[in-house]
Amino acid sequence: MEMVIDLDASNIASFKKDIRGEVVMPTDANYNTSRKVYNGMIDKHPGMIVKCVDVADVMCAVNFGRENNLLIAVRGGGHNGGGLGLCDDGMVIDLTGIKFIRVNTADNTVRVGGGNVWGEVDHATHGFGLAIPAGIISSTGVGGLTLGGGVGYLSRKFGLTIDNLLEADMVLADGSFVTVNKDHHKDLFWAIRGGGGNFGIVTSFKFQAHPLKTVIGGPTLWPIEQTEEIMEWFDGFIHNAPDDLNGFIATLVIPGAPFPEELHNKHFCGIVWCFTGDPTRFDELFKPVLSKEPVFQHVGEMPYPAIQTLFDAYFPAGLQWYWRADFFNQLGPEIRAGHKKYGAEIPTPLSQMHLYPISGAAARVGPKATAWAYRDAKYAGVMVGVDPEPKNAAKITNWCKDYFNAIHPYSAGGAYSNFMMNEGSERVKASYKHNYDRLVEIKRKYDSKNLFSVNQNIKP
Repeated sequence: MEMVIDLDASNIASFKKDIRGEVVMPTDANYNTSRKVYNGMIDKHPGMIVKCVDVADVMCAVNFGRENNLLIAVRGGGHNGGGLGLCDDGMVIDLTGIKFIRVNTADNTVRVGGGNVWGEVDHATHGFGLAIPAGIISSTGVGGLTLGGGVGYLSRKFGLTIDNLLEADMVLADGSFVTVNKDHHKDLFWAIRGGGGNFGIVTSFKFQAHPLKTVIGGPTLWPIEQTEEIMEWFDGFIHNAPDDLNGFIATLVIPGAPFPEELHNKHFCGIVWCFTGDPTRFDELFKPVLSKEPVFQHVGEMPYPAIQTLFDAYFPAGLQWYWRADFFNQLGPEIRAGHKKYGAEIPTPLSQMHLYPISGAAARVGPKATAWAYRDAKYAGVMVGVDPEPKNAAKITNWCKDYFNAIHPYSAGGAYSNFMMNEGSERVKASYKHNYDRLVEIKRKYDSKNLFSVNQNIKP
């Protein structure tokens, strides 16, 4: 494949004139900062980074990349665990300059730019007493999280992020611009709701927002030795709870403040709660949780953006990350035992495991209604090895792989694509299961030459 840096200088100069944004080359002073992404373990060297500021820039970049046979990666928030917003040698189409948020109070819809992050959206919508279901870290990009599905605090109440996506503006592989929704390019609209960045570059999203100003939330902790007991209880409790109550279960180490000093560097089984209902009902609903006698709890009322940023301070950009993930149909004894074993062996204070329940509103969408195939799974699980020190990369990676290997045999087979590294085509197929063949057909229709291949790739 021809590399960008081998192209004729006049060709590149002409391209730069066609772009309103900035084209960053390897010889430019800001190249090294421009190629950084959230995961500090990713060290890729693109031949060119195109910092787009409008849709015309994106169209121009796609055409230039296609005409010159360049490998193309697309970067929004840059949070992808496997570094799939970057590539070596080819072109990175960077959307971070395409940011705008417009709240329409007539119908509570929100138009968001392809380069926005969720913290920006939460800030804008909160002023109107609205919220859009997203993840749990506010620096996550809107584009990547949405196209992969969008699991988070509000999944049981309002569904996944894709269940609240009404429309998207896209630049396709041929450089054309389309708007997709339930009436236009219905096949493409179906595919982007869970199918990732395989089908084009989304330059704006239109979401349905919901009235929500405050939530009651926060963590409860139990000693890691109680993991099996708490997981078994939680499994019976959460799926029978009202949709207003959500919680994800975790194995973790308390890294430090603001938690009390006596908890620091100790291993725990935890649950992080989020309640969206009538505050006067919460105490009664929460009684079964307190009856399990957590050794620590910090659960209270807060603005919705506050729970979205609860853990941001622990996870700034630039840490070392290694991810593995699976869906689970149940939390049987082998799975619970595995979580206890590897939860007790967490190697660094920021490494942890999460299990997000797929129930309530998220489970009431049909398994073929969107590309996101695992509506019948009870949990989306992920283990992440995290540490600031590159010297600990092998340690966190090995723990993560061992943890995954121990419980994967008891999983549903595939994983939530936003929690995956670059794990190969068979893993991608398993993660789309009955929807994969239809995704291939749509990929073939809109991107037959696989221009958009730096992703959880669906091969045409």
